[in-house]
Amino acid sequence: MLQEFWQNFTHNLFKPLLLFFYFGFLIPILKVRFEFPYVIYQGLTMYLLLAIGWHGGEELAKISAGSVGVIVGFMVLGFVLNFLIGGIAYLLLNWLTSLRRIDRATVAGYYGSDSAGTFATCVAVLTAVGMAFNAYMPVMLAVMEIPGCLVALYFVARLRHRGMDAAGNMADEPGYTAPVTVGVGPGAAAMPPHGQSLEEAEHERGIEQELEFSLEKLDHPDWEPDPSPHTARKRAPIFSRELFQEVFLNPGLVLLMGGIIIGLVSGLQGQKVVADDDRFFVLAFQGVLCLFLLEMGMTASRKLKDLRTAGPGFIFFGLLAPNIFAPLGILVAHAYSSLTHADFKPGTYVLFAVLCGAASYIAVPAVQRLAIPEASPTLPLAASLGLTFSYNVTIGIPLYIEVNRLIAHWF
Repeated sequence: MLQEFWQNFTHNLFKPLLLFFYFGFLIPILKVRFEFPYVIYQGLTMYLLLAIGWHGGEELAKISAGSVGVIVGFMVLGFVLNFLIGGIAYLLLNWLTSLRRIDRATVAGYYGSDSAGTFATCVAVLTAVGMAFNAYMPVMLAVMEIPGCLVALYFVARLRHRGMDAAGNMADEPGYTAPVTVGVGPGAAAMPPHGQSLEEAEHERGIEQELEFSLEKLDHPDWEPDPSPHTARKRAPIFSRELFQEVFLNPGLVLLMGGIIIGLVSGLQGQKVVADDDRFFVLAFQGVLCLFLLEMGMTASRKLKDLRTAGPGFIFFGLLAPNIFAPLGILVAHAYSSLTHADFKPGTYVLFAVLCGAASYIAVPAVQRLAIPEASPTLPLAASLGLTFSYNVTIGIPLYIEVNRLIAHWF
């Protein structure tokens, strides 16, 4: 197994995909004055999501109606498993780090979601080594993105119920500020600013929230919060129409599902209909992914500096998490396949491992900045991009291929 892993690892180590990632990683280290244009980043992200969806939709058109029940069951299993992974990540962070509870909650949410960039890289690697995977895995990417958002919201709702202050600190954490109240006792009202009624203060805060949370539609992992000291106090409700839109109608999810539906409808009409478009959505995929990984390498390199304040336990978590969650995903997928006699191709297990072992850097950050502005936006991204994404695209994917072979042999 070790010999096969080493051959697989060295075989992929100098492929263009990873060379572009290494190149991007070096640019900030060498202090080159280069910024990847944000508009191009948006375009690359849009293309990759649509292309993944398009190709998946084409393949979905070939699926027989008799296998739909097993596929839906597998997707429900993936959703539940990523929700559990978010909870396990929260427990691991409690044991390994001294982060504030709200930061543990948001980091756990990142790991309870998945990564479209890691998924796209894995698809390219599997294609290069000739390992087939089932057509519905892009749909699984969309389904398994949502649990992380719900995990973060659940834990933060509990913290707010237990008395978290406006800056995100709990009563036993440094910097906690007790709420100022008018009167005494549990029915006391929060004190409004001087010269305002309580109703006027609430109305003003509502206007400030609307202005603050006018979001761009495609989120970039380099986003930083408003450094204003008042930012932490502008707290959106834990459940709202805007939040629902970010969780279930975020741009990445909509583009991916749109690509799947268009590819499915086109694929049902036959190969003559999709042949011309395949040149753009399938043949150009590898080249676009190389440019995307160049930008990801730059971002991952810049995020590493944020780990200095987090401590060694947090760094250890960022590298340990994929090695726990990805093999767990392979085990669960094999168990499900044995119980249901599902026809899973070898690449399906590897992609499922990537979906379990990756961490979000688009969907959950968007939800966090809308509903959890008290949390640090830099620490979760430092772990998900600087550590976990870098590990997965270099070492993780070839390792998961070998782990899958070993677990498949046991089954």
